[in-house]
Amino acid sequence: MPPPKDVVKIAIQMMGAIPQLIELNQTKPLAAVVKEVCDVWNLGNAEHYALQYVDGQQTYITESNRAEIKNGSILRLTTSPDQEAERLHNGIRSHNLDVKADSLKKLANLSRDITFAQEFINRNGLKQLFLIVEEGNDTGEILAHTLKAFMELMEHDFVSWETLSPAFIKKVVRYVNTGGMDASIQQLSLSILENMVPSSRHLFELVKREVTLDRLLTHLQVTNQQLQLKAMALLIALLLNASDAERRVRSPRNIIHASEPMGDEMAHYLYVLQSITLNLLERRMRTPMDPYSQEQRELLQFLRHSAFESESEASAGTVSAERRRSVCVTEFRKLGFQNHSNPAQDLHRAPPGLLALDNMVYFSRHCPSAYSRFVLENSSRDDKHECPFARSSIQLTLALCEILHVGEPCECSETAQAFYLMFFGQDHFFQELFCICIQLQNKTWKEMRATQEDFDKVLQVVREQITRTLSLKPTSLELFKTRVNALNYSEILRLRQTERMHQEETLAVPVLELRERLKPELLELIRQQRLLRLCEGTLFRKISSRRRQDKLWYCRLSPNHKVLHYGDVEQGVQSPPIESLPEKST
Repeated sequence: MPPPKDVVKIAIQMMGAIPQLIELNQTKPLAAVVKEVCDVWNLGNAEHYALQYVDGQQTYITESNRAEIKNGSILRLTTSPDQEAERLHNGIRSHNLDVKADSLKKLANLSRDITFAQEFINRNGLKQLFLIVEEGNDTGEILAHTLKAFMELMEHDFVSWETLSPAFIKKVVRYVNTGGMDASIQQLSLSILENMVPSSRHLFELVKREVTLDRLLTHLQVTNQQLQLKAMALLIALLLNASDAERRVRSPRNIIHASEPMGDEMAHYLYVLQSITLNLLERRMRTPMDPYSQEQRELLQFLRHSAFESESEASAGTVSAERRRSVCVTEFRKLGFQNHSNPAQDLHRAPPGLLALDNMVYFSRHCPSAYSRFVLENSSRDDKHECPFARSSIQLTLALCEILHVGEPCECSETAQAFYLMFFGQDHFFQELFCICIQLQNKTWKEMRATQEDFDKVLQVVREQITRTLSLKPTSLELFKTRVNALNYSEILRLRQTERMHQEETLAVPVLELRERLKPELLELIRQQRLLRLCEGTLFRKISSRRRQDKLWYCRLSPNHKVLHYGDVEQGVQSPPIESLPEKST
């Protein structure tokens, strides 16, 4: 008989005691449950204890979140939030540095829990953290734990950021501006400033006045990626909260401070920010796939399973190893890998290296319907007309790296201002851009009715579609997507023709006269070449009423250029003699 819905079976641990396996009745008051657990272990003062998750963020169990407890959960009997808050509040005021450091470390961990945070803040604990920072007597580990605890407590929005004292803010700014400061302290300080900026106009003005753009750019060019990301987040927060007039200022010393209304240098710094961010991708771009890496091989298998889930599962336990290997080879071919038996070889070239694999996996995970449609749609086409997903992804990733100058040093000239506002509104800009462009490539492939021989030509058109759209400076990826999809192959041809005509109009008179004089000769040469090609003939696939293409026929023009000869031919025949073609057409 199944247990009642209000009962869950859980385990409860306590240091130095044998765990208890109990059936937790969710209708019973939590205080009564804790009392029963304490009684089993002969613990008095049950009100001083609480239950807490062992795994994850080790959240305290309360009446409001107890419904989240599942069958099989493991809990811990521990000190109650109010008792722990009191103990740590005393500990961080200790003159014993070891006790103080341990208390701050535990405080930083426990402050993620909203129940504990409320108890600690109610004891005026934030004021004690302010004093540690303002006095400036503690550095290193103690200071890092203090800032971490402060950040975790502020995340709960119990206290306004506007309550911060000028002395506290000045210390945090100094940690950011001082060279040689511990990286963990600088990361936390940058996070604090980032959270201050949008909270009020006063704090925004204070941060933009005290933190120089040059200093932030210095943080962006270090090797510590976490420090780079925190500096980037602060700079973006300042840009997002600035007015239009402030974004157009010139002064490079203060981010938006100023008196000289000119936008060139701000545009240049945005370009530098974008370049440094994109260059975080450089390591993946320059790392070839390791055929012995289990993790990387699993990603390849993930791509295969995501596209051909039912086929892969059907072959899993019912056929021989040889048959399964054959299925894998077939599915990797359908995915568009050129090396079907060892697809890792396709990713051995760097660039684009592992960045191409990252993009393919991101597309399959975040756009699963589009991914499946791309692969299955093309794998059902004739081999010559399928748009190979893997090959397209690898070459498109390389093209995007070249277009966005990934891995190239930031230009210092004032002309290096190819920044895109849409870049600053996405957590995974490059991957999201890839998702749009890989679908664009499939769309353009179909518009061009391309075959495998046209692959480079299609990629060239896609590259032109992307660069033309980027030149319009779309402000969001959605706008980029709309515009790039509107720029279809027909429109590209029209634009090319218009530009060609414009170029012809600007030619000098002697050049135009020479072209007119040579035109008859050139047209005759083109005519002769076309006739020669018709005389050589071409092999065609014969489409039956069932749309099958298993028969071939050949057509060629007679030497006197008056009759077309055609007829069925066998597979493998390259250029049959004209006498073997029985059918004629004048």
